[in-house]
Amino acid sequence: MLDLTYEAPKAKRIAGATHDWELVIGMEIHAQVASRAKLFSGASTEFGKEPNSNVAFVDAAMPGMLPVINEFCVAQAVRTGLGLKAGINLVSAFDRKNYFYPDLPQGYQISQLYHPIVGAGEVTVEMSPGIARLVRIERIHLEQDAGKSIHDMDPEMSFVDLNRTGVALMEIVSRPDIRSPEEAAAYVLKLRQILRYLGTCDGNMQNGNLRADVNVSVCRPGQYEKYQQTQDFSHLGTRCEIKNMNSTRFIQAAIESEARRQIAILEDGGTVRQETRLYDPDRNETRSMRSKEEAHDYRYFPCPDLLPLEIEQAWVDEIAAAMPELPDAKKARFVTDYGMTDYDANVLTAEVENAAFFETVARGRDGKIAANWVINELFGRLNKEGLGIADSPLSAAQLGGLLDLLGAGEISGKMAKDLFDILWKDGGDPAEVAARHGMKQLTDTGAIEAAVDEVIAANPGQVEKAKANPKLAGWFVGQVLKATGGKANPATVSQLVAQKLGL
Repeated sequence: MLDLTYEAPKAKRIAGATHDWELVIGMEIHAQVASRAKLFSGASTEFGKEPNSNVAFVDAAMPGMLPVINEFCVAQAVRTGLGLKAGINLVSAFDRKNYFYPDLPQGYQISQLYHPIVGAGEVTVEMSPGIARLVRIERIHLEQDAGKSIHDMDPEMSFVDLNRTGVALMEIVSRPDIRSPEEAAAYVLKLRQILRYLGTCDGNMQNGNLRADVNVSVCRPGQYEKYQQTQDFSHLGTRCEIKNMNSTRFIQAAIESEARRQIAILEDGGTVRQETRLYDPDRNETRSMRSKEEAHDYRYFPCPDLLPLEIEQAWVDEIAAAMPELPDAKKARFVTDYGMTDYDANVLTAEVENAAFFETVARGRDGKIAANWVINELFGRLNKEGLGIADSPLSAAQLGGLLDLLGAGEISGKMAKDLFDILWKDGGDPAEVAARHGMKQLTDTGAIEAAVDEVIAANPGQVEKAKANPKLAGWFVGQVLKATGGKANPATVSQLVAQKLGL
């Protein structure tokens, strides 16, 4: 496992305030379950379809329609819980959360309040090399998503798209362990990474498949420690919830803005009201959405259409046995097996697809060299052209073939980069492309020696300078490489130049 030092939470001191204040943050992450069908119907979850085309009768709340639980969605929730080192509850139950909104056809949301499917877990968030924070997970529950109200298609009317209605969500609720905007962003990214490795959520924040509700409060120094001792939330100050954040950059900005707002109220002698707020990125401020409801305001009660959900330990064990290697374990293995730095391992394991690509390239080859080519050449080119690893014109097999030619000394480093460019643009088998373009490194010592002798004989003045200053021997190496069209082995050239000049 990773060699990490776990630091105690550090307070975020707010600049510009009259007094010292500390930030306390808890998060509720809504992760859309990676499933082709919805939580209680067989309707498709495909994104981008025509409005109201992915809607079953039960999603539209047609009379007499009853929900039927999607077993695969339950398995995905269990898999997520196991990935977050959480306890799995063999008995859970669904409740109705009652509220009215135009895109909620039923007038209630089927969720889990009292008996969630997943209990307490944890997420390790690495804040800097070797330094980590532990964020506790309070629970994960399954619930159905609402639809989408569209307000920008007509100046006088709003429209409703029910395609998202009934899509399965996992709500991942953290404890108030996060102490700064930076930690909040790092936590979201780490959670997203784990979910993508597990395959339980694609983590696409742009499409709304991963959204965060951020609870922010401020308190005076020392109050958080009292909360830790007593678990009395009153020490943490009144919290406000910022809804539906789908950007880590906006999450950080919203937290800072809301903290400043609350501190200004408190230092002016006022009282912070518990409420739900929205973040306006154009104004960089939060604004009130509605008064914060408590659980009793939603009139929760057990869903009469669904029996308690009972699962067997053997089924949980079967899911656990098929769990993939998770990011922290993969990173530690990369450092150990391939001898790479923590930084390189972080880059290569950031996305599960990147890690898989690298391992294909590195299999049976020098891991450090493979990492260097994947990070610098491949990722650099992908970033430059705005492509993801799935869109790479160069396959892992092709890059591996290029490294085989380089490792065997058949091509030089410069030739390898030229070959990379050709393969990127035109494709093909690396060995065949190298042969077709005359990319064959000259390894015949006799031929290289003849080229060295010729360059030395033609430049007696440079010979005297190089003997006086050995650093100038590099000039001869460059001239020999130029004379041989870059095909001479640089190491052999350098050795022969030094020998001929008596250096």
